[in-house]
Amino acid sequence: MHRDARLPYPQRGWTLNRRSLIKGAAVTGAAGLFASPRAAQAAGPAGMPTYRYLRDALTMPLRYNPTGEFIFPCIRGVYDKISGARGRYYLYYAPHEKPGGICVAYANSLAGPFTEYTANPVIDNVLPSTTVSHVSSPHVTWIPAAKQFYLYYHGENTTTRVARSSDGLTFRDETPILSTRLVPGLTETSYARVFAHSGRYVMVYMGVLGGKRHIYHGWSPNGWDQWQFAQTPLINPAGDGLTDISGPHVVVRNGTTYVAYHGNDGRMRITEVGNNFDREVHLGVFHTPIASDNGRAAAPSFGTDGGVEYMFYEAGARLNARICIARAV
Repeated sequence: MHRDARLPYPQRGWTLNRRSLIKGAAVTGAAGLFASPRAAQAAGPAGMPTYRYLRDALTMPLRYNPTGEFIFPCIRGVYDKISGARGRYYLYYAPHEKPGGICVAYANSLAGPFTEYTANPVIDNVLPSTTVSHVSSPHVTWIPAAKQFYLYYHGENTTTRVARSSDGLTFRDETPILSTRLVPGLTETSYARVFAHSGRYVMVYMGVLGGKRHIYHGWSPNGWDQWQFAQTPLINPAGDGLTDISGPHVVVRNGTTYVAYHGNDGRMRITEVGNNFDREVHLGVFHTPIASDNGRAAAPSFGTDGGVEYMFYEAGARLNARICIARAV
């Protein structure tokens, strides 16, 4: 496998036999965890809890809802970062179809319900540097050194951008940071999430290679610039027996690092990538859609409130989705 000299972590060198061996062990372990409903509630893959649907995050109708669908929730606690916040928690989301638009809602509990911000969208498709068909897939990260929120989003699907804000509502300095030209062979680079990890900021995102969706990653010392991007996938869909995976989210548990994501079968999975992002151990399904999810649960975002774990996610077909709240049981 190609070794990228720029990588701060060792690049993966799996052979087919090694991948098959590890995948087989992971599947066996996952099967044991899911042997009964009681076992599944006790612990899923990587010790992930069982999440149970609580409510829809947003009450319809919304003031800003140009396409009748909204995706990619990102939940953030703001109560310990800014004064005068509209609620303890901000929920970022967006429509996907044209024109999109980055939106915010707020609540004092992760259990919701959330109130729509009246000035949505906080970012529209008319950007300082260009006009795009749509902007979508927001992810917000608090950067302590800058004392600002950085908002990552795409527009078009080939370009991931970042903007910054001191209050989590007014964003400025829109800057492109990732495009398909930086990772040869990719035709899309979108749905990015960025996390503080081991003294740097790591991005996980969806890259389309050969018409199939994979998970890729990159890194930056400050979350704003000096980005570098791995030239090969971090997670391949074939390891899950799928053709497409997307909506990645970094999860740190058990002294190691995982990525949670959804697949083209509508279920969410988790894969261990290790603290150096140099592993690919597929651990299986940790969440399956319920009837009201209409066959698809996707794009998880996690939070804890009062010691209780919550998961926000997309429910429904990709262009007809809504955002739901699930609570650990």
